[in-house]
Amino acid sequence: MRLDCPSPPPYIGRFAPSPTGPLHLGSLYTALASYLDARSRNGWWLLRIDDLDTPRNMPGATERILDCLAAFGLHWDGEADLQSRHGQQYQQAIADLQRRDLLYPCSCSRSLLAEAGPIYPGYCRSQAYRNDQPAALRVKASPGEVEFIDGLQGIIRESIADQHGDFIVLRKDSIVAYQLAVAVDDYRQGITHVVRGSDLLDSTPKQIYLQQLLGYPTPEYLHLPIIVDRNGQKLSKQTRAEAVTATSANQTLFMLLSLLGQNPPPTLKRAEIPTILDWAVARWSPERLRGIRSISIDTPPSNQT
Repeated sequence: MRLDCPSPPPYIGRFAPSPTGPLHLGSLYTALASYLDARSRNGWWLLRIDDLDTPRNMPGATERILDCLAAFGLHWDGEADLQSRHGQQYQQAIADLQRRDLLYPCSCSRSLLAEAGPIYPGYCRSQAYRNDQPAALRVKASPGEVEFIDGLQGIIRESIADQHGDFIVLRKDSIVAYQLAVAVDDYRQGITHVVRGSDLLDSTPKQIYLQQLLGYPTPEYLHLPIIVDRNGQKLSKQTRAEAVTATSANQTLFMLLSLLGQNPPPTLKRAEIPTILDWAVARWSPERLRGIRSISIDTPPSNQT
């Protein structure tokens, strides 16, 4: 492991699964892409377990994730990091936003929020809060656009206020919300590049907005096309995607490289895992996925030249 060197490399990437179950093909696809992007640039590849949402965590899932990555040769730098160890940093960020009057309590019920629709209309922004009510904390969304250039999706512009409204940073159950946790985590780990699925593209402007409020640098982003099943549904735990097994790991890696548009030669299908990964790192070209929105596991994309 290389985290004891005097200065970090210019590229620090990460893979951040939630321990809500074992890795499925879609999550391994993302892990492989982020690993290849980091290694092809002589960067660090960190592993973070996003375990803050404790009601959804599955016993033993973290160990299964670590074992699965190792079985496929995806070895991370340093120790695996757990979000649950960093509560103080999240609270410091929340306190910073509160001091600047950028947060407010929200006691809206689920039924009221469902009635309001996807854009929060600011019901609680100007109302007096009763201390006897459970409340979430929302960040005030200011006018203006968040803009960034995604490595595959191009220029993305969003108005947080118009397209999302004030969003939650601390839930009613006192669990730190995903958007704030990721912004803090990427900052404290020095993440410079984020490679993840395009299903999270909608979250990126919110995270950049929080980065700007907190004075954090913004990483570079690359959002991959998602893998879908024959019904067009994204592979996920919610759609009961099957867990990946290490049986025929080399053939699974070969298939994932094909899904990633890397055109591996047929001779690689039965090669040893280190040989497959060495080949993939040396030839990694995510640009071959440009313009592709989703990838069916039944019909891998033809490779672009």
